[in-house]
Amino acid sequence: MLSVKALYTEYPNERGQIVKAAQNVTFDVPKGKLFTLLGPSGCGKTTTLRSIAGLERPRAGVIAVGERVVYSSEKKTFVPPNRRNFGMVFQSYAIWPHMNVFQNAAFPLQVRKGRPGRKQIEEKVMRVLSAVALDHLADREATKLSGGQQQRLALARALVMEPELLLLDEPLSNLDAKLRERMRFELKRLQRELRLTTVYVTHDQSEALALSHEIAVMNEGHIVQIGAPRDIYEHPRNKFVADFVGTTNFVEATVKAAEGAQGYYRVSTGLGDLGAYSVDALRAGDRVILSIRPEDVELTEQRPEGGDVCEAIVDAKVFLGEYLDFQVKVGDRLLLARAHPSLNTPVGKRIYVRTNPEKCVAIPEPADVPLAAGDGE
Repeated sequence: MLSVKALYTEYPNERGQIVKAAQNVTFDVPKGKLFTLLGPSGCGKTTTLRSIAGLERPRAGVIAVGERVVYSSEKKTFVPPNRRNFGMVFQSYAIWPHMNVFQNAAFPLQVRKGRPGRKQIEEKVMRVLSAVALDHLADREATKLSGGQQQRLALARALVMEPELLLLDEPLSNLDAKLRERMRFELKRLQRELRLTTVYVTHDQSEALALSHEIAVMNEGHIVQIGAPRDIYEHPRNKFVADFVGTTNFVEATVKAAEGAQGYYRVSTGLGDLGAYSVDALRAGDRVILSIRPEDVELTEQRPEGGDVCEAIVDAKVFLGEYLDFQVKVGDRLLLARAHPSLNTPVGKRIYVRTNPEKCVAIPEPADVPLAAGDGE
């Protein structure tokens, strides 16, 4: 459906220096799927989205939707934004305050070339308002809507044009935490029910994990990993991805030998010898960093059976309702662990730590290398 190939977008900042916002960005979005560009501020994700929308003119690359090329540096093709038939929802919803809900949603149809008839406009608008559960508020003034309702109205206004592609730029960032969580479910439902091909931009990892069919993690203008949410979280390909997506423990290690099934190794660490898993082939003597998620650090008061167990002291703990965050000390090394609230080992007392080789992800050093065009996980 959407194909972005070797996209480079650069622009001068206020001091005249060239900002390399998107560098060799390549990805494909299948029809009906939600694809997320995830990364910190300034990584190039919004510039990439604006390039797809036609609001930025890239320096090089190709952007195509189906068989239609909307940008090609080689063929000198640049289709203006108003002729791309893409819907876009920004961080600021830009709701017209002097119009009611129906008028806001109808506005794009009323100003488009080849404007539909009045009855057709009414049918289209009420259909999209029904899809976003605002049909009963069609006559309400837009300024009297809640934050979540305004977000849904902005979405309805984008959908009424029946766009080939929906582009969403941090659409939930202005909502409070509980409403943001609720709107994630709403967005996911709408996207799947209406089979909307969507590119979503966010810096919120939990949002990306919850909504996406596939995620591209960006850093300093480059895509550093592409994969399904579970792949990105459980098998980060470099230290940046492991650190940015969720919380993790980093443990320096040296490979001792391959062990058992393909991809599994025995490594030497400050915690003792552990089993670990790596997507990349490793050799004895290679230096790696282990990424171990807190929920994969198993804590018990009695020494468990089997290997990969070490003794620790509870250094600190925080009660967070459905779970407890523990900070435990193994020698001079602190580890973050997540456990059920029923485990109430006091601070200063002994506890045992066990790790699962499958959940100890070994990342070769140096690892923060951008993907080449067409690569991905």
